[in-house]
Amino acid sequence: MTNTTSDFILWSDMLNLVRNLFEDKNYKMSLLISCGSFFGLRISDLLTLTWKQILNAEYLELTEKKTSKKRTIKINPKLQKHIKNCYNAISPISINSKCFVSQMGTVYSIQRINVIMKEIKSKYNLKIDNFSTHSLRKTFGREVYTQAGTNSEFALIKLSELFNHSNTSITRRYLGLKFEEMMQTYDCLTF
Repeated sequence: MTNTTSDFILWSDMLNLVRNLFEDKNYKMSLLISCGSFFGLRISDLLTLTWKQILNAEYLELTEKKTSKKRTIKINPKLQKHIKNCYNAISPISINSKCFVSQMGTVYSIQRINVIMKEIKSKYNLKIDNFSTHSLRKTFGREVYTQAGTNSEFALIKLSELFNHSNTSITRRYLGLKFEEMMQTYDCLTF
Protein backbone atom coordinates (compact mmCIF):
# COMPACT_ATOMS: atom_id res chain seq x y z
CA MET A 1 0.00 0.00 0.00
CA THR A 2 1.40 3.38 -0.97
CA ASN A 3 0.53 6.52 0.86
CA THR A 4 0.82 9.51 -1.42
CA THR A 5 -0.20 12.92 -0.28
CA SER A 6 -0.39 15.94 -2.48
CA ASP A 7 2.08 18.77 -2.10
CA PHE A 8 1.51 22.50 -2.43
CA ILE A 9 3.05 24.53 -5.22
CA LEU A 10 4.76 27.84 -4.45
CA TRP A 11 2.37 30.73 -5.06
CA SER A 12 4.68 32.42 -7.57
CA ASP A 13 5.06 29.12 -9.46
CA MET A 14 1.28 28.66 -9.47
CA LEU A 15 0.77 32.16 -10.91
CA ASN A 16 3.40 31.53 -13.60
CA LEU A 17 1.76 28.21 -14.44
CA VAL A 18 -1.67 29.87 -14.75
CA ARG A 19 -0.21 32.48 -17.13
CA ASN A 20 1.69 29.87 -19.16
CA LEU A 21 -1.37 27.63 -19.51
CA PHE A 22 -3.41 30.61 -20.69
CA GLU A 23 -0.74 31.64 -23.20
CA ASP A 24 -0.68 28.04 -24.47
CA LYS A 25 -4.48 28.23 -24.94
CA ASN A 26 -5.17 25.69 -22.17
CA TYR A 27 -7.83 27.97 -20.74
CA LYS A 28 -9.75 25.39 -18.73
CA MET A 29 -6.71 24.18 -16.79
CA SER A 30 -5.53 27.76 -16.32
CA LEU A 31 -8.92 28.56 -14.82
CA LEU A 32 -9.08 25.37 -12.73
CA ILE A 33 -5.65 25.91 -11.18
CA SER A 34 -6.29 29.58 -10.49
CA CYS A 35 -9.75 29.02 -8.98
CA GLY A 36 -8.54 26.05 -6.97
CA SER A 37 -5.63 28.02 -5.55
CA PHE A 38 -7.60 31.22 -4.85
CA PHE A 39 -10.77 29.57 -3.50
CA GLY A 40 -9.25 26.72 -1.47
CA LEU A 41 -12.08 24.41 -2.45
CA ARG A 42 -11.94 20.65 -2.86
CA ILE A 43 -11.97 19.46 -6.48
CA SER A 44 -15.46 17.98 -6.01
CA ASP A 45 -16.74 21.51 -5.32
CA LEU A 46 -14.70 23.15 -8.11
CA LEU A 47 -16.20 20.80 -10.66
CA THR A 48 -19.73 21.93 -9.76
CA LEU A 49 -19.02 25.59 -10.58
CA THR A 50 -20.97 27.28 -13.33
CA TRP A 51 -19.96 30.42 -15.17
CA LYS A 52 -22.96 32.20 -13.66
CA GLN A 53 -21.52 31.61 -10.16
CA ILE A 54 -18.09 33.09 -10.85
CA LEU A 55 -18.35 35.43 -13.85
CA ASN A 56 -18.77 39.08 -12.82
CA ALA A 57 -19.41 37.99 -9.24
CA GLU A 58 -17.85 39.56 -6.18
CA TYR A 59 -18.68 36.52 -4.05
CA LEU A 60 -19.07 32.82 -4.69
CA GLU A 61 -21.63 31.06 -2.53
CA LEU A 62 -21.98 27.30 -2.44
CA THR A 63 -22.65 24.33 -0.22
CA GLU A 64 -19.63 22.06 0.10
CA LYS A 65 -20.27 18.49 -1.01
CA LYS A 66 -18.21 16.78 1.69
CA THR A 67 -19.34 18.82 4.70
CA SER A 68 -22.73 20.15 3.52
CA LYS A 69 -21.63 23.50 4.95
CA LYS A 70 -22.45 26.77 3.24
CA ARG A 71 -19.39 28.67 2.18
CA THR A 72 -18.96 32.24 0.93
CA ILE A 73 -15.76 33.13 -0.90
CA LYS A 74 -14.73 36.61 -1.96
CA ILE A 75 -13.42 36.57 -5.52
CA ASN A 76 -10.15 38.45 -5.91
CA PRO A 77 -10.52 41.29 -8.49
CA LYS A 78 -7.47 40.15 -10.48
CA LEU A 79 -8.79 36.59 -10.52
CA GLN A 80 -12.12 38.00 -11.70
CA LYS A 81 -10.33 39.51 -14.72
CA HIS A 82 -8.72 36.13 -15.43
CA ILE A 83 -12.13 34.43 -15.17
CA LYS A 84 -13.51 36.89 -17.76
CA ASN A 85 -10.56 36.26 -20.08
CA CYS A 86 -11.05 32.50 -19.79
CA TYR A 87 -14.79 32.83 -20.35
CA ASN A 88 -14.22 34.85 -23.52
CA ALA A 89 -11.56 32.42 -24.78
CA ILE A 90 -13.60 29.28 -24.02
CA SER A 91 -16.87 30.83 -25.22
CA PRO A 92 -19.18 28.34 -23.46
CA ILE A 93 -22.63 27.45 -24.77
CA SER A 94 -24.36 29.24 -21.91
CA ILE A 95 -23.56 31.23 -18.78
CA ASN A 96 -25.33 28.39 -16.93
CA SER A 97 -22.80 25.85 -18.26
CA LYS A 98 -20.34 24.17 -15.94
CA CYS A 99 -16.90 25.74 -16.12
CA PHE A 100 -14.89 22.53 -16.43
CA VAL A 101 -16.37 20.59 -19.31
CA SER A 102 -14.30 18.21 -21.44
CA GLN A 103 -14.30 18.13 -25.24
CA MET A 104 -16.88 15.33 -24.93
CA GLY A 105 -19.29 17.77 -23.29
CA THR A 106 -19.19 16.23 -19.81
CA VAL A 107 -17.71 17.59 -16.61
CA TYR A 108 -14.18 16.30 -16.12
CA SER A 109 -13.74 13.43 -13.69
CA ILE A 110 -11.35 13.90 -10.78
CA GLN A 111 -9.26 11.01 -12.12
CA ARG A 112 -8.96 12.65 -15.54
CA ILE A 113 -7.91 15.96 -14.03
CA ASN A 114 -5.25 14.19 -11.96
CA VAL A 115 -3.88 12.64 -15.17
CA ILE A 116 -3.88 16.08 -16.83
CA MET A 117 -2.10 17.57 -13.82
CA LYS A 118 0.65 14.96 -14.06
CA GLU A 119 1.05 15.91 -17.74
CA ILE A 120 1.16 19.61 -16.79
CA LYS A 121 3.78 18.89 -14.12
CA SER A 122 5.97 17.21 -16.71
CA LYS A 123 5.38 19.69 -19.56
CA TYR A 124 6.01 22.77 -17.41
CA ASN A 125 8.78 21.14 -15.34
CA LEU A 126 7.11 21.96 -12.03
CA LYS A 127 9.22 21.63 -8.89
CA ILE A 128 6.68 19.61 -6.91
CA ASP A 129 6.69 15.94 -5.97
CA ASN A 130 3.01 15.04 -5.83
CA PHE A 131 0.96 17.41 -7.99
CA SER A 132 -2.74 16.57 -7.91
CA THR A 133 -6.11 18.24 -7.61
CA HIS A 134 -5.63 18.52 -3.85
CA SER A 135 -2.40 20.48 -4.39
CA LEU A 136 -4.52 23.51 -5.25
CA ARG A 137 -6.29 23.52 -1.88
CA LYS A 138 -2.96 23.09 -0.12
CA THR A 139 -1.46 25.92 -2.18
CA PHE A 140 -4.26 28.20 -0.98
CA GLY A 141 -3.65 27.22 2.64
CA ARG A 142 0.09 27.55 2.43
CA GLU A 143 -0.11 31.02 0.87
CA VAL A 144 -2.60 32.26 3.48
CA TYR A 145 -0.25 30.96 6.19
CA THR A 146 2.85 32.49 4.56
CA GLN A 147 1.20 35.88 3.97
CA ALA A 148 0.20 36.05 7.64
CA GLY A 149 3.84 36.43 8.71
CA THR A 150 3.89 37.18 12.44
CA ASN A 151 0.16 36.42 12.61
CA SER A 152 0.68 32.86 11.41
CA GLU A 153 -1.07 31.35 14.45
CA PHE A 154 -4.16 33.45 13.71
CA ALA A 155 -3.96 32.33 10.06
CA LEU A 156 -3.94 28.71 11.23
CA ILE A 157 -7.11 29.34 13.23
CA LYS A 158 -8.82 30.88 10.18
CA LEU A 159 -7.61 28.08 7.90
CA SER A 160 -8.72 25.45 10.39
CA GLU A 161 -12.20 26.97 10.23
CA LEU A 162 -12.20 27.26 6.41
CA PHE A 163 -10.94 23.70 5.98
CA ASN A 164 -13.38 22.45 8.63
CA HIS A 165 -10.57 20.86 10.66
CA SER A 166 -11.33 20.09 14.31
CA ASN A 167 -8.17 21.86 15.51
CA THR A 168 -5.11 23.76 14.29
CA SER A 169 -2.75 20.80 14.80
CA ILE A 170 -4.60 19.01 11.99
CA THR A 171 -4.27 22.13 9.81
CA ARG A 172 -0.57 22.32 10.68
CA ARG A 173 -0.05 18.71 9.60
CA TYR A 174 -2.25 19.23 6.53
CA LEU A 175 -0.06 22.11 5.37
CA GLY A 176 3.13 20.13 6.07
CA LEU A 177 4.15 22.54 8.80
CA LYS A 178 4.58 20.03 11.61
CA PHE A 179 7.52 18.29 9.93
CA GLU A 180 9.18 21.56 8.87
CA GLU A 181 8.86 23.00 12.35
CA MET A 182 10.32 19.85 13.88
CA MET A 183 13.28 19.95 11.49
CA GLN A 184 13.92 23.63 12.28
CA THR A 185 14.60 22.54 15.84
CA TYR A 186 17.88 21.04 14.65
CA ASP A 187 18.81 24.26 12.86
CA CYS A 188 18.72 26.09 16.20
CA LEU A 189 21.74 24.17 17.43
CA THR A 190 25.18 25.69 16.90
CA PHE A 191 28.53 23.93 16.60
